[in-house]
Amino acid sequence: MTADHVLVESDGSIGVITLNRPQVLNALNQALMHEVADAMEAFERDTAIRCIVVTGRGRAFAAGADVREFADATPVDMVQSYRFQQWERIRRIGKPLIAAVNGYAFGGGCELAMACDIIIASETARFGQPEIRLGLIPGAGGAVSVTRRIGRWRTAYLVLSGRTVTAAIALGWGLVDAVAESHAPVRPQ
Repeated sequence: MTADHVLVESDGSIGVITLNRPQVLNALNQALMHEVADAMEAFERDTAIRCIVVTGRGRAFAAGADVREFADATPVDMVQSYRFQQWERIRRIGKPLIAAVNGYAFGGGCELAMACDIIIASETARFGQPEIRLGLIPGAGGAVSVTRRIGRWRTAYLVLSGRTVTAAIALGWGLVDAVAESHAPVRPQ
């Protein structure tokens, strides 16, 4: 199955969802998030699927929210647009979710990875919550999710500095669960 912004396939009992907006580093817009949630829910209903892998096509897992989509929005506009509804749908998935992170996982991309049960990163992956550079804070619960994984002080460093960390540092902090060599496939075996 192919949608406009994601590629969906199964590999035996593994459902694979690939974010497919490589020209914008898989920036998360409403349409992509809706398609991700739809694909996850379809795999959730499919009894042949035992786990779901989420990955990104190209140089990034997801480089964050597509800020062009909400640049002129007010806080009321953001709430009324149901922008966060897709995140709730993702959090309700009961099957194991595995993020196979290649390249950048910034902002909403890092939050999408953290919405998964397991994060496997390529050795070239980079993680961060750089929203502060735009005068924003993580909008989809990222500050809470990352705190659960790495603690208050490291979260403060990421969220308040806007800096990013390598896969090796993220592994040491507990943000990711495993690091794979870049040339190795990051699908579970």
